[in-house]
Amino acid sequence: MKRPITPQLFLLSALAGWLNREQQRVLDYLREENRVLREQLGPKLPRLNDDQRRRLAVRGKLIGRKLLGDFASNVTPDTILRWHRQLIAAKWTYPAPNRIGRPGLMKKIAALIVRMALSNPSWGYRRIEGSLKHVGHTVAHNTIKKVLKDNGIEPAPERTKKTTWSQFLRSHWDTLAACDSFTAEVWTLGGLQTVYTFFVIHVATRRVHIVGSTPHPDALFMKRAAIGLVAFEDSFLRGKTYLIMDRDKKFTDQFVEILRDGGVKAVKIPARSPNCNPHAERFVKSIKVELLNRLVFFGIGSLNRALSDYCAHFNSERPHQGIDNELIDPNVTLLANTGDVVRSERLGGLLSFYHRAAA
Repeated sequence: MKRPITPQLFLLSALAGWLNREQQRVLDYLREENRVLREQLGPKLPRLNDDQRRRLAVRGKLIGRKLLGDFASNVTPDTILRWHRQLIAAKWTYPAPNRIGRPGLMKKIAALIVRMALSNPSWGYRRIEGSLKHVGHTVAHNTIKKVLKDNGIEPAPERTKKTTWSQFLRSHWDTLAACDSFTAEVWTLGGLQTVYTFFVIHVATRRVHIVGSTPHPDALFMKRAAIGLVAFEDSFLRGKTYLIMDRDKKFTDQFVEILRDGGVKAVKIPARSPNCNPHAERFVKSIKVELLNRLVFFGIGSLNRALSDYCAHFNSERPHQGIDNELIDPNVTLLANTGDVVRSERLGGLLSFYHRAAA
């Protein structure tokens, strides 16, 4: 299917769950099981205690009203979101000055407990207790258990069974790459022709490699692309272990198999979830705004020359906000305070790079 000319807006990486086919089957089963249980119970639904309401409220807020309408069965989405608002109100309800009993745990320490648990799914109460002690906080493991329970966070054995998308990205950052394609309209003797360009980006460094352009991204083109990415010593995906891709049909089983033989596992994101491939989506937006929307191309050759220049500019001359406005691989010596400021141009001044001239 032809991709739209206007790129989707770049979305920050969200804490989206990494859903695969097996997980979807589990969700379908649990949903049907819920329906069966409701049929057994009849119109009288079970009463929930405060702890159960708290857990549902925390999960319900993360899902949102739309999905809750599809999945929630025992209570309505409005009820779950109302419970969540009550939790927020309780958080900001301060105890009376004459309160009797053990003083409450400082909110800062409680927030640190939650942060440790979410960042380290395998850490149990005792492990968190030890880490708190090393930063100057003495907290009993039962108190840690209560804090996690109040925040709807499951014990370590349950947390380790679930890997969020952001945790997956952090765990494989240096060996992770992503791929996608974009389109450009090219004038030929037969009129305007849509050309598809396939590219790969290394997530950690933001380095981009243009694999190739073609008006027909068929199985043969993708086979050659896969071979070029993994089969040679200087192939772009050498040393990488995962390649993020969408569920476009151009990523054939043969394409995935060639990658696997080269030591690279294909990771397909959920359908209609561009936020799970943000680095590739951001590159598509950049190249369209900075290049494709500002030039007219006559033949695929002119497109390829422009793409080559832009890729060189992107990898060596363009600062990137995602890596603290640094250059990926500068091709000149960057001098802080010496020499005149020199402007280097590409594509007739469409792309500019400023640097200090050597003394």
